[in-house]
Amino acid sequence: MEDPYTTIKVTKFTTSFSPITGLLFISTEKIAFCSERSLTFTSPNGNLVRTPNKVIIPLKKIKRVNPSENMNKPTQTYIQIVTVDDFDFWFMGFVSYQKAFKYLQQSITQLSMKFKL
Repeated sequence: MEDPYTTIKVTKFTTSFSPITGLLFISTEKIAFCSERSLTFTSPNGNLVRTPNKVIIPLKKIKRVNPSENMNKPTQTYIQIVTVDDFDFWFMGFVSYQKAFKYLQQSITQLSMKFKL
């Protein structure tokens, strides 16, 4: 059976280097982020390679989801996702923060109910 995604329009995934603009996809099995622009790097054989920045997190690997906002600028909202192996991922710049958080919570709830059956 196909796992339909809810697409959250342009968002940013924060890295230690800088925020990366892209799309966030939320399904009943995983969340995925794909950057709008490709990253360019040099391969071991010296060729330039272009590839989008992708992050895929299975919902069963999520320990918690924390909504957050900048106290000085409440319009700057964030969603932190912490995995069971204590990696954390920060997403920001949502067109609809409430909608993104709602879909993420619904997907996690559906998955937990599925495993309780």
